[in-house]
Amino acid sequence: MKVIIHGGFFSESSTNHETKVAKQQALLRIVKDSYAYLQNHSAVETVVYAVSLLEDDELFNAGIGSQIQSDGKIRMSASLMDGETQKMSGVINIEEVKNPIQVAQVLMNVDDRVLGGSGATNFARQHGFEKFSTEIPQRKAEYETKLASTGTGTVGCVAIDKNGKIAAATSTGGKGFEIPGRISDSATVAGNYANSFCGVSLTGVGEDIVSGAVAAKIVTRVTDGFSLEKAFEKTFDELKPYDGFAGAIAIDKNGNIFHQDSHPSMVFASFDGENEEVFN
Repeated sequence: MKVIIHGGFFSESSTNHETKVAKQQALLRIVKDSYAYLQNHSAVETVVYAVSLLEDDELFNAGIGSQIQSDGKIRMSASLMDGETQKMSGVINIEEVKNPIQVAQVLMNVDDRVLGGSGATNFARQHGFEKFSTEIPQRKAEYETKLASTGTGTVGCVAIDKNGKIAAATSTGGKGFEIPGRISDSATVAGNYANSFCGVSLTGVGEDIVSGAVAAKIVTRVTDGFSLEKAFEKTFDELKPYDGFAGAIAIDKNGNIFHQDSHPSMVFASFDGENEEVFN
């Protein structure tokens, strides 16, 4: 059983030392809490749990702390993939929901599993998700002064449970000041993908990640016999011609963990019950 999480590329609201330390501590706390949760829950349940904790922490650009778009509104995206069933569910540009990943989890049980815009928001209301503003003063100040933080942030988790089942979940608050209606990678197979061989979650510039079909490529290559490291190496090499901005975390069926970024440095943490790793 193992868990790895990421919190995007940069300290979303600040690059000062105190914020970096706070993010390191938050990542380590969340990955350990998620590993403890994994002891009695499936990989699918665990990645939703971990991403929910990340969404609830304003240090990260997802859920609370999400970026504000050019029209002054917050729209979030999130997705969930079950490596065993090969089902993916997600929400795109959902508004005024505290935990988009939990809406994606409910969608896993219906036929129309990816919803966008008002359809996603209405579905959330119909299923008991109360109206909740994720706007925080820091984001509002950035918007009003047109000062984006280094908005290439997303959060994600990949886990393998005691039965060897893999799942991945990803959530984002966007890049900030984008055109309303923009689609990020987070609720697509480019940014979040898993099967019985491997699970991958991405962060970075959504357009670059979609252009490279990054998550799906890594998982497909592992499925076809590549080692996790070689699958990452080849896929990230294919980002170089257009200087693609991406970072990824992954776990394969053997419990191997790997992470890589094209433009350092992605923030992440992993834990397997004994060994911990955290980077910011």
